[in-house]
Amino acid sequence: MELDLLVVQFQKKDTAAFEKLYGMYSENICGIINTIVRNDTLAEEICQDVFIKIWNNAESYNASKGRFFTWILNIARNAAIDEIRSKSYKNNKQNLSSDFFVGILDNKADTITEKEDHAGFRRLLVNLKDKCVQIIELLYFKGFTQKEVAEELDIPLGTVKTRNRNCISQIRNNMAL
Repeated sequence: MELDLLVVQFQKKDTAAFEKLYGMYSENICGIINTIVRNDTLAEEICQDVFIKIWNNAESYNASKGRFFTWILNIARNAAIDEIRSKSYKNNKQNLSSDFFVGILDNKADTITEKEDHAGFRRLLVNLKDKCVQIIELLYFKGFTQKEVAEELDIPLGTVKTRNRNCISQIRNNMAL
């Protein structure tokens, strides 16, 4: 229950609590961001912005709605997706080779680095079908909308929604293992 106390102190703007939480989570959060933006320097910048954002909005965290790490992770994921959808990001990526865009989850869990696995991603991807890996990669790691996934994979939008729901259920089952 030390984490709960630390979060309460953080919400009261205790800088020591913030520093400890930063130490606990920054490496994982930065790794997650990097899986989306695929740029170490940019990931670190976004990570810093995320921690500033959570500091400024600490009072909006509600333990009854989820774990503290999940709250930070959602903020980080949204910030990374906002970045890759930004005009400046797209302009910077125009001249990159296609090798840069090789799938994050190709070969399933083998491509996730040890740094990123601290959050337990390898375990969650066990036994996922290739269809699931493809949907999860596009939706959650590359920031595609469901409509964009349907267009990218040339399948109906309803199929994307159903597969996403089924894949998330399978990931939840893997969490219970």
